[in-house]
Amino acid sequence: MADIGQRKVDHLELCATDDVAFRGRTTLLECVQLVHQSLPELAEDEIDTSVSLLGKRLRAPLLIAAMTGGSEPSADVNRELSAIAEARGYGFGLGSQRAMQRSPETAWTYEVRKHAPTTLVLGNVGVVQAREMASDVLAKLAADIGADALCVHMNPAMELIQPGGDRDFRGCAQTLARLVRELPLPVVAKETGNGISAQVAAQLRQLGVEVVDVSGAGGTSWVGVEALRAAQEERALGEALWDWGVPTAASVVYAARAGLVPIATGGIRSGLDVARALALGARAAGIARPVLQALKSGGRAGADAFLDRVERELRAVMLLCGARRPSELTRAERIITGELRDWLG
Repeated sequence: MADIGQRKVDHLELCATDDVAFRGRTTLLECVQLVHQSLPELAEDEIDTSVSLLGKRLRAPLLIAAMTGGSEPSADVNRELSAIAEARGYGFGLGSQRAMQRSPETAWTYEVRKHAPTTLVLGNVGVVQAREMASDVLAKLAADIGADALCVHMNPAMELIQPGGDRDFRGCAQTLARLVRELPLPVVAKETGNGISAQVAAQLRQLGVEVVDVSGAGGTSWVGVEALRAAQEERALGEALWDWGVPTAASVVYAARAGLVPIATGGIRSGLDVARALALGARAAGIARPVLQALKSGGRAGADAFLDRVERELRAVMLLCGARRPSELTRAERIITGELRDWLG
């Protein structure tokens, strides 16, 4: 357990820096050019940014995405960020509950309901761990923190680099199918920074999954995070695979084409990024590392200032596209350029 706790501390410290960003790969959201409308026939105060996601209404199509849990510093971050999500009407994602499952005494680090009583809260467990756990045990893990849905994360690339990480990924598809059938709350299939391919998106839909957090390439490289923690052999592999993955923009399109409800995470840093992701079919967007960095550098006021800017940009882009609601961005005129055009075929 000490190893998991230290890993969580390491993750927070590394993600407060830019050292773990993708190096060459981008989200490809910059390849989505939304076309300016000089006659939007819309007043700014008519814009409604609210969306429905997983049975709850969000005031804006935003989540503070999954990062941490299982250590005292994690508890501080979860407390602060969940309170911000509550005040702003966002969703909030917890980090992997593996530490809580192994050592129940760490459960308090995930308990955010007293700070976020009405927030959409997403629990989080690895699909490899879930494979070995009964559905009622997983249901209790989610219920103990008051989760509205359970993210089941798929992270083979990260595990290959992580010291002592998993190496056997058999049976994971059937695990997801079982959880969709048996859990009393929605299951969100979640990647961890390497994105969702068209093949996997179609497979998830066949398994009964409805919502996917794409966590695409171009933001935080969790392969890179683990490479910085690894010994020489794993570090070399991590360096080789640092930029591995399907970019966020392509992942969103693949998920939407498969009939899934995409949450766009992975490299979302601005309101323009959010608008582009929504235009590609995302229901909402998640932001992780930039919010953590703003919190670390400027406290609650710094995080709020960053998120105010994201919302201002989103509302401005919606107005300039003539979109009264987020869903109308999917019909906004756009041009797909560069590498994203190649990914989408």
